Amino acid sequence: MTKLKSAVPRLMVAATGSGTGKTSVVCALIRALSRRGKRLAAFKCGPDYIDPMFHSRILGAESTNLDIFMCGEEGVRFLLCKNAAGADLALMEGVMGLYDGLEFTTDYASSNHLSLLTETPLVLVVNVKGMSLSAAALIRGFQTLKKNNIRGVLLNNCTPMSYPLYRDMIEEQLGLRVYGYLPHIPGAELGSRHLGLITAAEVEDLQQRVDLLADAAEKSVDLDGLLELAASAPALEAEDLWDGVEAGSPVRLALASDKAFCFFYKDFFRLLERMGAELIPFSPLADPALPEADGLLLFGGYPEEFPQALAENASMRESVRRAVAGGMPTYAECGGFMYLLETLKDRAGRSWPMVGALPGGSEMKGKLVRFGYNTLTSKGDNLLFEAGGTIRAHEFHYSDSDNNGEDLRAEKKGRGWDCGHASESLFAGYPHLNLSLRPDCAARFLARCRDYQRKRSERDG
Repeated sequence: MTKLKSAVPRLMVAATGSGTGKTSVVCALIRALSRRGKRLAAFKCGPDYIDPMFHSRILGAESTNLDIFMCGEEGVRFLLCKNAAGADLALMEGVMGLYDGLEFTTDYASSNHLSLLTETPLVLVVNVKGMSLSAAALIRGFQTLKKNNIRGVLLNNCTPMSYPLYRDMIEEQLGLRVYGYLPHIPGAELGSRHLGLITAAEVEDLQQRVDLLADAAEKSVDLDGLLELAASAPALEAEDLWDGVEAGSPVRLALASDKAFCFFYKDFFRLLERMGAELIPFSPLADPALPEADGLLLFGGYPEEFPQALAENASMRESVRRAVAGGMPTYAECGGFMYLLETLKDRAGRSWPMVGALPGGSEMKGKLVRFGYNTLTSKGDNLLFEAGGTIRAHEFHYSDSDNNGEDLRAEKKGRGWDCGHASESLFAGYPHLNLSLRPDCAARFLARCRDYQRKRSERDG
């Protein structure tokens, strides 16, 4: 198998926990370094969709995910090498706290695991608001708990007056370099909702907010020092896991893409395109009907935030219903699955009509439902798998359905449950899949699309 090599400097920005402001720090660094003419490749540790949207909006290029659980260690190294090609810097954003991973008591699939796996130096974001000497104690704990690549810290919510005190304390007592700070910046908040940050497309004046963050970073962060640290990373090598993947005959895939449907793993799109697919974006919110296509992709997002607009676009709902009923190969996950059901009940308890391609409805709950990683096994042959096929998956949703399906078996920490609607032309359910490294699944899906294309051509004469 072909080897990929990358000598691109790389750096991880991790944190002591969620809510410390690491996304704001990463956005500030991306914009500040881009102003210097640096070409950046951005990455997010774990399955999160939203932070990469912020990276992409700022970079003007796609940010991608590095998820050890769903893609495996070799897969992560491959995606990093492939997507960092041609960049001046690969900048990774961690997930949750540095050591928070798949299991409660281990750091498997954590930011720390990714940093060690890819030999990437990291800086730890510490929110020092409300702390003095305790900040040093907190950092010391992260330094000593497990093997790590912590090479410095960045302070968040730090005032210019207190920064020298924190810097001297940390450097003298811990021997750890402080690379600067970000103060609290009114007007630069990114906002959040039930699944985390609100999406980049919904943040008013995003570029102005990020400019405020970058202005602060240019004044108070040692950007040259961070670039030197990134340059200390050794060259990285990985197996080319797409070696041998070839294009088949062209097919067109209709891709739902708007504010309601926006949770994507872009590497899967690149794999599909490499295999001969053309992605045709459309908006279930605004467009009157599906574009002409041989297959349909309905990924997750926030349909629960736009139920009225989705319901009122009756022509689109009918267009999707007819396509699914007519056998168009359709992949739908989480929000896309909710859209295919008959109804969606919002947080106020009002029920809205959806597509009706599947019986039943979804309803918003007051808490997370079936949150976290799991492993799926297919009970029978379907659009993506042969019977017995397995894949690792992720769920993160505040809704549930009265018709979750029973064509797949999910397993998590000794527990199991049935889920999913899977047939020769449909794969739909709550689990999110990262199919970027499953060319077998992509080939199976595209083969069904080509069959549909051929039969439609024969029917239409």
